Order: sequence, then C-alpha cells, then structure tokens
Amino acid sequence: MLKALRSSSSLQQARFTTGASYLQSNSRHATKLSSPFHGVLRSVLRDKNPKLFQRVFFCSDSGDGSGSGPESVVEEVESKSAAAIVPTAIKKPDDFLTVIALPLPHRPLFPGFYMPIYVKDPKLLAALVESRKRQAPYAGAFLVKDDPGSEAAGSDTEKNIYELKGKELLNRLHEVGTLAQITSIQGDQVVLIGHRRLRITEMVSEDPLTVQVDHLKDSPYNKDDDVIKATSFEVITTLRDVLKTSSLWRDHVQTYNQHIGDFNYPRLADFGAAISGSNKLQCQEVLEELDVYKRLRLSLELLKKEMEIHKIQESIAKAIEEKISTEQRRYLLNEQYKAIKKELGLETDDKTALTDKFRDRIDPNKEKIPPHVLQVIEEELKKLQLLEASSSEFNVTRNYLDWLTALPWGSYSNENFDVLRAQQILDEDHYGLADVKERILEFIAVGKLRGTSQGKIICLSGPPGVGKTSIGRSIARALNRNFYRFSVGGLSDVAEIKGHRRTYIGAMPGKMVQCLKSVGTANPLVLIDEIDKLGRGHAGDPASAMLELLDPEQNANFLDHYLDVPIDLSKVLFVCTANVVETIPNPLLDRMEIIPIAGYITDEKMHIARDYLEKSTRDACGVKPEQVEVTDAALLSLIENYCREAGVRNLQKQIEKIYRKIALKLVRQGAQNEPSGLGSEHHGEAESAGESREISSDEQTQGAAKSNETNHEPGSNTTEEAEVVEPNVSTDQASDLMDSETTIKSQDNETPNTTEKVLVDEKNLMDYVGKPVFHAERMYDQTPLGVVMGLAWTAMGGSTLYIETSQIEQGEGKGALSLTGQLGDVMKESAQIAHTVARAILGVKDHENPFFANSKLHLHVPAGATPKDGPSAGCTMITSMLSLAMNKPVKKDLAMTGEVKEKTIAARRSGVKTIIFPLANKRDFDELASNVKEGLDVHFVDDYNQIFILAFEDLQMEK
Repeated sequence: MLKALRSSSSLQQARFTTGASYLQSNSRHATKLSSPFHGVLRSVLRDKNPKLFQRVFFCSDSGDGSGSGPESVVEEVESKSAAAIVPTAIKKPDDFLTVIALPLPHRPLFPGFYMPIYVKDPKLLAALVESRKRQAPYAGAFLVKDDPGSEAAGSDTEKNIYELKGKELLNRLHEVGTLAQITSIQGDQVVLIGHRRLRITEMVSEDPLTVQVDHLKDSPYNKDDDVIKATSFEVITTLRDVLKTSSLWRDHVQTYNQHIGDFNYPRLADFGAAISGSNKLQCQEVLEELDVYKRLRLSLELLKKEMEIHKIQESIAKAIEEKISTEQRRYLLNEQYKAIKKELGLETDDKTALTDKFRDRIDPNKEKIPPHVLQVIEEELKKLQLLEASSSEFNVTRNYLDWLTALPWGSYSNENFDVLRAQQILDEDHYGLADVKERILEFIAVGKLRGTSQGKIICLSGPPGVGKTSIGRSIARALNRNFYRFSVGGLSDVAEIKGHRRTYIGAMPGKMVQCLKSVGTANPLVLIDEIDKLGRGHAGDPASAMLELLDPEQNANFLDHYLDVPIDLSKVLFVCTANVVETIPNPLLDRMEIIPIAGYITDEKMHIARDYLEKSTRDACGVKPEQVEVTDAALLSLIENYCREAGVRNLQKQIEKIYRKIALKLVRQGAQNEPSGLGSEHHGEAESAGESREISSDEQTQGAAKSNETNHEPGSNTTEEAEVVEPNVSTDQASDLMDSETTIKSQDNETPNTTEKVLVDEKNLMDYVGKPVFHAERMYDQTPLGVVMGLAWTAMGGSTLYIETSQIEQGEGKGALSLTGQLGDVMKESAQIAHTVARAILGVKDHENPFFANSKLHLHVPAGATPKDGPSAGCTMITSMLSLAMNKPVKKDLAMTGEVKEKTIAARRSGVKTIIFPLANKRDFDELASNVKEGLDVHFVDDYNQIFILAFEDLQMEK
C-alpha cells in the first residue's frame, strides 16, 4: 500500500483527505481514543492539511525516513507550535548507530506510528532537546520489562523506571526496540514516530543511558507467496470485523481494503498488533519477530482475541439494552393503559384508590370504632388528598392510615363458656397442672355468670420444660380466643412495647398493636414469654413500660407512640411466663397473679411420656403402634437415668431419639426383605416343574415360615410359595391350580406389610440413647458418720444435697470450723450458727463429751463447683456435726428441708422414706397431690430435739 501511496500522490492526497475530514467530523470521540498518537493527530487536524495526515499515521518509509514532502510539512507544523524548531538538514536514520535509550512503560512503539510519552527525568529530557538542536532528532524507544518482584505493572513502573540509571536501567529494557524520531517536545511531553527496528548491542554512557544499536531488517520474503497473501487477507478480514463497532480505525481499514495488492505485509502486521488491545509482552513479541509470515500469524492471533472480546462486549451490551428496552416499553404501556382507563372513568388516581381502600376497611365496623379514632382517620384522609404522591410525608401518612384502619376496633371473638369442654381441651393437651387448669376454669365460670369476660394478667412461673408456653396455647384453644406470642427476653428498647414516633424513618407500632393487627380480634390471648429476663439499656426500661400494658386500670386506654390514639386492651387475657419471679420488678410483679408450676415427679413423667410424648413422636416419625413397643421399665429407666430435670423437654428429645432409631431399623428391614422376597419367589417358580399337590392354608403358612428361615429374613413381608405341577396332570388342571395359587398370592399382597415388632426395654435402652447420664443420687447405702442428706431447690427443680462433716485436727482448745463447697454468705452464717447450736445440744445430751472444744471440723457441701446459698440447711448441718461428735450415723433414708414440693420430688427420686419439715410447712405439704405424698413418712418439727430423736433413733433405742 505504501508503494501505491508514493506512486500516486494525487490519489493518496485525496484518500487521506477523506480520512482527515472523517476524523475531524468525529472530533467529539477524540477523548475516547486509545491510540497513543491520537493526541498529536487531533492537533494536526486543526490545520486541515491533507499532506500531514499521511505523516500522522505512517512514516513515508520504514527504510530511511527521509523525503522532502513530509519533512517540510513537519517543519510547517512545528513552526506554528510553541516549541518550534525549524530543521535544515536532518540526517538519515541509517547514520544513527548510537542513540539515547527511551524507556516505554506501557506498550512498544511500532514503525510508522506516533506515540506521546512523558519524560520525568530532567537530564534525559534535556538530552532530547539538545539532540533536536543538533539536527539529530532520533532516539531508541525500548519497552520496559516487568519487575520480577512486582505482580502487576502500572503507574509504579512508570514512576520508578526513571529512577534507574546505567546498567540497572539497561537490564530492565527489552533488547529489541524502535528507532523513533522526535517530532515535538511540549514541556515533559515528547511525541515520537517509529521508523525501524533496533537491537541493543552495548551501553555507551550511563546518564542519560546511551546505547549502541544495530538496525534490523525484515527477513526476505516472497510477496507473491500464497500463504503470506492468505494470512494477510485473513488479517484484513478480521480487522474489518473487529473495527465495525469502532469509528476510530474505520477509515484506515477501508484504505487497506481498497489496495490489497499494494500492501506492505510487514507494516500490515505491525498495524494489526498496534491497534489491538493486547498486553505489552504480546505486542513486544510481534515487534521482535523479523520473519514476515510469523509476524502476520502473531498479529492475526492478537486480532482474533480482540474479535472474541468484542463479541462478548456486544452480547453484554445487547442483553442490557434489551432488558432496558423491555422495561421501558412495559412502563410506557402501563402509563398509556392507566391514562386510557382514567379517560374512560374506569380507574381513579392513586390517592383516590387509597382513600377508597381505607374507607372500605372502616365502613363495616364504623359504629364500633371510637369517635376520637374516626376523627383522626378522617383528618388523615383529607391530608392524604393534599399531599404529593412523591413526597415522603405521603408515605408516612399512608402507612399510618394503613395501621389505623387495619386494627380490629370493637371486633371480638365468640368465647367459649362451656366449662366441661374447656376441661376436656386442657386435659387433652397437658397432664397435671391442676392449679393452672383450675384458674382457667374459674375465669370461664365468672365470664359465664357475668355474660362477658374481662382481661386478666396471669404469670406462670416454674423451671424450664414444664409446659408454661404450651399451656398458654391450650388456654387460648379452650377459651376459643386467638393466640399471639412474643418473647421479651433480653428486650432493652421501650419502643418495642410502646412503638416508635412517626417522625423516625422506618417507624413501627409496638408489639401490642402488631398483635391486634395479626390476630384480627380485640380479645386475644397474649403470651408474654420470659418476662423475668427483661433487659435495660440506653433506650429506656421496658419493665416500666410493661406497667401500663399489664395494669387492668390503665390498659383500657393504652397509648402507643406510633398510633397516638388510645387502644382498649381491657379484654385481652395476658399470660406471662417466668423461670424465677425474684428477678421480676416488684411493681410489675404486683400486677400479675402468680401461679407456680413445680417440676414433675416420676409418676407424672410416666403419664406424660406414655399419653402425650410417645404418641405425638410416633406419629411424627411415621411409626405404627403395632410396629413398636416401649416397655414401662424402659421409660422409667429413661426418666431416672437420663432425664432428671424438672420438666419434660429433655425427655421428649430422648423419646424422639428412640423413635428415630426405630424408624431407621424398620426401613432397613423393609429394604432387606423386598429384593430377597422377589428372588425367592422366582426361584420357587423355577423349581416347580416336577409335581403338583393341593396345599392347605396351614401348609402355606408353614412353607412361608420355612422359606423365611432359609433366607435368614425374619422380617419378610411376603409369603413365598412354590408352584409344583405333576407331569401326568392335564393342562386344564394345571391352569386351574395356577389360578388358585395366583388368587392366594393376590390376597396375600392385599394384606398390610408386616415386619418384626421392635421391642425397647430396659436391657437394650442403651442401644437407642447411649450410656446413662445420671446415676443414683444416693451416694451411700449406709450413711457414714457426719453425713446427712439435705434437700435443695434450684430453678431446674429439687435435688438432694449431702452435708459432710469430718474431723481434721484434735487437741485441747483447738475447736474451730472450716467451710468449703462454694457456700454463699447466708449459708456460711447458717453453718456458724449450726456449729454453736450443735455444741450446746451436745452439752445437754452428753455433757462429758469435749468433742467441739477440742476438734477442728471441716464441713463440705458437694459438689464443689456449684454455688450454693440459702437458710434452709441449718438443721441438716447440726445433725451432721452431732453425728460426728457422738460417733453415730443418722438414719439412712432420712432427709430434711424446707421448700416442700420440689424437694419432696427430689426425695422420692433418691429413694428417701423419711422427711423432716419445719412445722410451718405443714400447710404446704397438705396441698401436695396424693401421688407425691404416697409412701413417705413425713415429720413436722418445731424444735431440734425432735430432729435429734428422729435422726438418731438407734441411740434412743439403746437407751
């Protein structure tokens, strides 16, 4: 092509004039161009000089770079620039064997292309200016190698490369570069145009780096070679495809395509590599290649990659454009549809539609809505009509009206006043809990006599797992009320109870307003869970906010901060749950009716497990009752050795564990039986060719059992039969016999599948739930000296607590007492008092015994890692010390305590037969159920002498 350009000046002038006019008309895209020489191109195009346009894109020749026409144009342009230099006689490029080395940080410079660079080194820049003044405006442009210690090249490479000098810089440069002509210098910007390839041979000077070079020439090639022509055609075709979407190089590709036969093949390869977006190492590989064919191949590979990138970009752009167009079209159609319906009177605007929706909500119950609430709703509806739909106040008002109109003003559910029906529902869901059930039945009876019911606040307190939360749901079902539950454990924000102010972004009403909207009635049963775990933080005290909610005198006009209108909660039945009531603030506790729920004894757990937990778990696991049997002994062992807590939550987990393993066992049995049953059946048919006889039902059953034994499959659910046909039997008889046997098989298949029944008893219980977690709480079969069993109370229920006293030192006047076992202050004081009382009692019973005066005692309460405190262990400590002093063990099945029911349950669990209670607890003991008191010898005392007689009855018998 360049030969054609030189041979026809008129043609080339016209051709490049077209290119210049095109790029000038598209100057608004100039800032988007990625070509390194396009900045110079834009400045030249301002002069509208078509001759210079030839020089802008290509050198006149890659051989010598001379020519009066182009150089005179350069002189003309430079004379108009700020740093104008008028060359007089520029040397030919062949004369330059020693050049200044310019580092190129980003991309190599190809012959025939312009590239602006920024020179940060003052010495290097001064040397370039000086070379132009000496009529030697040439330098060597070499690409910088990537720093081996740096993962990515970038601005750091450009910044640090000018800090290198001499050999250090030389080692960072590629050997092959380009002889570049310095066309202009503006400040620190230097514009270069490439002429030919160079190779560094040696270094001449260090600062600035000057090197000796060899001028490289392309390897000889045959211009008529078909392979080279075909490769060049493919390059041009790929260029055309790549550049269809870009106007940057469109004119250049058209120029190349018009004169394919005049192409300079080496320059074509350079052109393809130069305009590609490949990385600098790939471009450097093209620059270093002197074989024309290989250079074309490398350039073609780069252009193909560019083609693929453009395809991906086009597909992404097309997908995004289609999505945007589809959404835009849908939006326009919706707007037109709304406008048409509005013109026809079929639809109103958003404000009117919202107003109609809110009025439709309140119209059916308008008479039941309080007047002050109706007034607020009407005012807000008028305000909504005046607001712009795009304003934030519009959304606040809309949400406010949404909450106001969604509440069930004056809407109540029909309550159940049938006491017998309520009793049946409560008994269906829970075993025991007589106090809770009695209180609910009283509530229903009062409501029936009055004709209406009022809201109450009940608090169920007890250890975890006793059914506090679930009984709340059962009460709601018994009363035919809607149920709503929310937990306040850890709640520290008052706004969760009272709601947020509407001025805040994202404001919402409190829990009670949300409850009323959710249930749709004004008299639900609200279960407030974990009320003893209310938090307190910077956002206020929720316990104080609960006072208004749970006060029957105030909740008839409960004011939520968000609604800002009074709400009647007087019909709501509040049921609260707590593990301990001591942590509930007294003002809040005073507003609630406390119903304690103690732990379950073993008999109660047995009933719950057998009648409730086992049945629900069996249904949940898909196990049929006839497939499994869990014995009472297994359940008793499970309760005593695995689930000693007061509740039954852990018991339910263990029962679920048992039934999951049973389900797995049944499924495995079925999987083993199914394929073997089919195989035996076909095997029996194969052996049935010899004889035929009539088979009775008993023989069939025996044969099936024998077949099961043979195949070692006791759980098989199919009966296997063999068809036996005698040779002399006619075909009709054989057919009838086969039909009868087929009927028998079909009848067997219609019967339900049966597998071996799974038995869970005390012996194989460990196979289902593992080793026992607990062992017997009785540590001694025969109580040693100084050891007495006490009974303790915890939030988990009752437990046994041994008091152990031992003598650690003896000597005259050494009487003292040391305590261990993480005892609290109250319990330590009880121990000191017990020591004094025991010393006094011993003085009365055996005044000659100097034990306490001469013995240092050590009293320990196991387990040592558990903190203990309380005033009810005094008598137990006295008895322990006296046992050691008198050298007499106490009665082996004796325990003593206060806190009646929980500790009585613990005593029964430990096999204690005799319990000593304070006389003041006799009323509490009488209230216990008969099954709790059964089999116990209970003594109520008001003096320690009575305890002494009971504890040391053997001593009394000796006397």
